[in-house]
Amino acid sequence: MDADSISGTSVSPEVFVVEDVSHFSIALSWRTLQEERSSCPIDKWTRFAVDQMNPKTDTYKTIYVTVDVNVCEKLGLTPLMVAAQKGFTRMVHILVEHGADIHIKNASGKDALMLACFAGHLDIVMQLRQLGATWQAQDVAGCSPLHWAVDGGHVPVVTYMIQNGCEVDVRDNVSGWTPLMRVSAVTGNSAMAQLLIEAGADINARDKDGKTSLMIAVLNNYEQLVKLLLDSGADRHVTNENIINLLEENKGNEGTVADCEGEMLEEAEEARH
Repeated sequence: MDADSISGTSVSPEVFVVEDVSHFSIALSWRTLQEERSSCPIDKWTRFAVDQMNPKTDTYKTIYVTVDVNVCEKLGLTPLMVAAQKGFTRMVHILVEHGADIHIKNASGKDALMLACFAGHLDIVMQLRQLGATWQAQDVAGCSPLHWAVDGGHVPVVTYMIQNGCEVDVRDNVSGWTPLMRVSAVTGNSAMAQLLIEAGADINARDKDGKTSLMIAVLNNYEQLVKLLLDSGADRHVTNENIINLLEENKGNEGTVADCEGEMLEEAEEARH
């Protein structure tokens, strides 16, 4: 028994649906899986099998199986997300070919493209982009694929993204950080910062607290990045009184944050000459 013999017409297995099942009968239809999902718990539609009984031996064998390729595991990851994260290029192709949805997001709001960007799998990033994945996607914190590629430190991936029209000054929803600010806060990667600056990133943009990339780099003690930002035109005279006052209160008798910033900037200036 197969899909063709049951319905009399040739149909794709992807739309085969098992409905009511009893001890005596099984109801089969070829409604779309999406319709089935809307009224049925996940554990009822992720996988179905049709078995055939041999009356002579009273045994069964599976003759038809339908599987939903977009089923999520407990962390909200689909098979496509796992393949994209681990760099399984051929598997990504197979899953998409069989209906995997590239736009599904996990519990934190990340899709397959973001996971591939963070892991640095350029071939998969390009493949997903060609299939319609968007640079404008955001996770629950508002981070974009570019934020994740920058966090992963993957210059080739970011180079492709910029060449493909990705916005370099996109901001997250929590701190208002651009990808360049993320470099100053997370990795201090000067090569990544240079790439973003050359692509037109606003070097003096401020986050929600009024901090610039230079301020964030100073606070994280990224000396080489501070030097690069100064060389690239970062405004060293911009101040943020709220942040300075808050940090000075925590600094105690060790000197003011302003003094520390001044010392590092002076060292960076000396290193430039």
